[in-house]
Amino acid sequence: MPAPSDHPARDATVEELKALAHPLRWRILRLCWDRALTNKELADRLGVAPATVLRHVRALVKQDFLTADPVRSGARGALERPYRSTGRTWRLGLVDVEGEGLVQRVDLAMLAAHRAEVLEAGPDAYRDTARGVLRLGARSQAELNARMIALITEFVERDEADGEPLSYLWSLVARSQP
Repeated sequence: MPAPSDHPARDATVEELKALAHPLRWRILRLCWDRALTNKELADRLGVAPATVLRHVRALVKQDFLTADPVRSGARGALERPYRSTGRTWRLGLVDVEGEGLVQRVDLAMLAAHRAEVLEAGPDAYRDTARGVLRLGARSQAELNARMIALITEFVERDEADGEPLSYLWSLVARSQP
């Protein structure tokens, strides 16, 4: 599993934004983080057709968000190719360079993927959540974001093998003014 420090902060390309603008792709990346999964395993886990998953897998591989592991023999002797997340989404800046609304589509795709994970986990999976409002200037926003990234990085790098797999979402959004 790659460490966050393997991927320095940088802005996403338009092609990368397009590849990340679908919630199923975020689910695939999350599932392939813990272990390499085949197209069939992903389709079964996500409850969608293998052809649909393959289309999304190919888009993620093309942008190097997923990588193919060596081909292996499956349960029935068939050859299968597992995929693993590369971690390239870590610290990927979302900047809408072409004004196509791609950043908002990526944000909404991440939210939808997180929502699907919460629903899939069930009502007993709750650990903690917080939601609130802040009023911060640009310097304070930058400080908050830097401190949150540093804190998340610290815990991601722990990667405790016997730890419970958890999903998190950090989002700071400007509120509309009344």
